[in-house]
Amino acid sequence: MSAWFRAPRLLGTRPLGTRLPGTRLPGTRLLSTLLLGITLLGTTLLGTLHLGGCASSPPASPPTADPATARKTTSGPLVGYVDEHGVHTWLGIPFAQAPVGQLRWQAPRPPLPWTERREALGFGAECIQFAGPVGSEAEPGSVVGSEDCLFLNIFAPARGPSEGDPRSPGLPVMVWIHGGGNTVGSARPYNGSALARQERVIVVTLQYRLGVFGWLSHPGLRPPGTSALDGSGNYGTLDLIRGLEWVRDEIAVFGGDPDRVTVFGESAGGTNVLSLLLAPPARGLFHRAISESGSLSSVARVKAEDYADAEAKGHARSSGELLVDLLQADGGAKGRADAQAKLAGWPPAEVGEYLRGKSPEQLMALFDGEGLAGMYWVPQVIRDGAVIPHGEPLEVLRSGAFPRVPVILGTNRDEVKLFAMMGTEHVTRAFGIPLWLNDERAYQLETEFPSRMWKVRGVDDPARAMVGFAPGQVFAYRFDWDEERKLGFADLSKMVGAGHAVEIPFVFGGLNLGGRGKYFFDSDRLPAAEALSRAIMSYWAEFARSGDPGGGTSGTLPRWQAWDATGPNGVRMMILDTPADGGLRMSRESVTREGVLAEIASDPRFLGTPERCEVYRSLAQRGDSLSRAEYAAVLDGGCAAYPLADWVAD
Repeated sequence: MSAWFRAPRLLGTRPLGTRLPGTRLPGTRLLSTLLLGITLLGTTLLGTLHLGGCASSPPASPPTADPATARKTTSGPLVGYVDEHGVHTWLGIPFAQAPVGQLRWQAPRPPLPWTERREALGFGAECIQFAGPVGSEAEPGSVVGSEDCLFLNIFAPARGPSEGDPRSPGLPVMVWIHGGGNTVGSARPYNGSALARQERVIVVTLQYRLGVFGWLSHPGLRPPGTSALDGSGNYGTLDLIRGLEWVRDEIAVFGGDPDRVTVFGESAGGTNVLSLLLAPPARGLFHRAISESGSLSSVARVKAEDYADAEAKGHARSSGELLVDLLQADGGAKGRADAQAKLAGWPPAEVGEYLRGKSPEQLMALFDGEGLAGMYWVPQVIRDGAVIPHGEPLEVLRSGAFPRVPVILGTNRDEVKLFAMMGTEHVTRAFGIPLWLNDERAYQLETEFPSRMWKVRGVDDPARAMVGFAPGQVFAYRFDWDEERKLGFADLSKMVGAGHAVEIPFVFGGLNLGGRGKYFFDSDRLPAAEALSRAIMSYWAEFARSGDPGGGTSGTLPRWQAWDATGPNGVRMMILDTPADGGLRMSRESVTREGVLAEIASDPRFLGTPERCEVYRSLAQRGDSLSRAEYAAVLDGGCAAYPLADWVAD
């Protein structure tokens, strides 16, 4: 989710990052219905935040090993099961050794081999994280998961007559990277069965280390003799690379083509897809890439390590700051200055030993209560020079230092509405549950421009940077579907609209939402939504098959053209929507950062300077859209009465 989840304010709202109260709702029918609806939002739309199921409900009974799924990998023999739709499924396959002990904060190692047949019938443990407010039996905010979490899952259609022949080409492979701000989430919610069955592709979902376990850079973790990868700090990124290496080496025995691998992911998963495009160790491991609601973001190593009061002004949650907090928490130092003095005298190996001696609970206690739905903020995608290049991501793309693979970049039209409705003053809430909009105009303004800026960062800027080096290989979309139903007085089409994560059930063919679709989809408009889902799946699969979404698998859909920057008549993106709102169609629209900032200044819907300043302020406090100096200059300095948080960059 990049930095968007930590925005402190939107048009005068309370902080979006504050934890929602856990009060139980009274047992009235109306509020119970609303709770079901909001739980649905949490468990499906926020599936990217690991709050529950995405595409389908769990099996009614534990699956049974099926001999038809027996496979022999280089690590050992496996057997999976055949689901109710005939899809061959393997769950919880280890693709790396457990990153525990000395392997904590090191590059992942290949899995240890086994000799007895392993039954791959259940998901592996999720990675260490905070439990979210819904979708988990654990108390919200408690630490859940395991460090032994590097598992993947495979969904494959039953083999055709020729697919068992090792000489025949395998099926396209689509490797899904889950979202959740890189601090929460798992592969468990994403059922690839429908996509595999309908489009005859192999779907792989995998997990990676999260938060402080996935991204932590400090000299104490790279003492003399440490390899560049072990000392990179980008352990979550390296987990993804190890998973792709496993796919390269093993997927053929599951019917997949190791030379047609597509990485795709949403939110933080989309950001991780873009980071893989930048990462030299990932070269050759994938051949197409799809980023859904991702963004180009990274952190300089000095920011990830230095103290916040150092000359370089390190990140507020840098490894240096975390060590200061740890020393004080365990009684090893009396105050910040004492902690810094003691750390200055520790040799690197001693720092690493100290960190590895901390339990997951002790490390996670440093972040308790910091973010929305269990998320918290750590420097991530660290520019170490080995896994992630030193330069700013956009500048790296502009230099042409990326693999020439076909890419789809996309966002949802109303990205930030899903988060804004949980904190804005323009939505009436009871017990933390959004009930209805009380000011539709103001709500639209506070969400529209940040959503457009998300598109600048995740689609238009990277597309413009890449297309000169890869003409005909960059495709873009905007997901516009907003036909949700009403729940009581809550009009979800306006409160959520084409919000963050809404496209996920469409991509995975799971509009039933595990039997809860009736709380989200209007029955009269459901057939059109199902048709849109089939179209999206078709485009995604054809892209995985050929590197060009074209007219979808059948060739009968409107042709999706590549990004064309040759003048004002060049097409830029495919709009994904139902016929009631214009249908599938190409658009010439493109957005720029400067254009969005100018639109805020001139849009007549604002009632005055305070409202405009609040939108500018929200962009500045979201991380990378507006610097402190730029904010001071907007509206000729008219926003001076609305100061920024002190952590906003200069």
